[in-house]
This record gives sequence, C-alpha cells and structure tokens, in this order.
Amino acid sequence: MEKQKNAVGRRKEAVTRVFVSKGNGKITVNDKDYKEYFSLIYLQNQVELPLKAVESLDKYDVKINAAGGGVKGQAEAAKLGIGRALVDINPEFRPALKAAGVLKRDPRSVERKKFGHKKARKSYQFSKR
Repeated sequence: MEKQKNAVGRRKEAVTRVFVSKGNGKITVNDKDYKEYFSLIYLQNQVELPLKAVESLDKYDVKINAAGGGVKGQAEAAKLGIGRALVDINPEFRPALKAAGVLKRDPRSVERKKFGHKKARKSYQFSKR
C-alpha cells in the first residue's frame, strides 16, 4: 500500500480534502481534533460513519482540510471524502460503504435568487391597485 490516499468530498458549498493513511485512528480537521472542530455529536458520528462501516476506526489516521459552507456541510463532505479514500485503499470496502450510504454525493444545493423576487421563489406582495 502507498503512504496515503487522498480524496475530495463536497456538499452544498463545503469542500474537503481528505488524506487517509495507516495509523491508530487519529482524525484531525484543519489541524484540530475532530471532536473539537465538530462540537455536535451528530456531526462527529457523520465523520466516523465510513470508518465504522468497514470496522476500521482505529486502523487509519485521517487528516481533513475543510473549507467553505457551514459546519454540517463540511462534516458531510468529509464523510464522502473518507468513503472515497477507503474505496481507493481497498476496493473490497465498497459494498459495505455503499450500503451505509457513504459513497453517494448529496446533490442538493441552494437555488439561485431570481430577479423581481425577494429570494429564489418568494415574491414581493402583490397589489392590485
């Protein structure tokens, strides 16, 4: 196996670069521990999900560079990136990760604002006279 595998994960406006290498389960996001960066337990679980799906939470070190979007988008982008890197490391992980729903990119993003509207769909109040 190579020294490390890297992959990109995206969600909404968030983009994460993920570097996975053999190690003892240390996960860092922007040079901080992931439990410090993602303070909500739900978001911590999102980041751990791909590693738990292949039962290798303490076999790989993960380094994540997150940028853009919000904290939730970054956590879900990291989940996709870790999943892609794990498949790159070992193709036999693919069925387990696919069953966990880790390899699918969530295509939803914010709809653009249209002219003549307050937001994407909300209009100004109609006045007959």
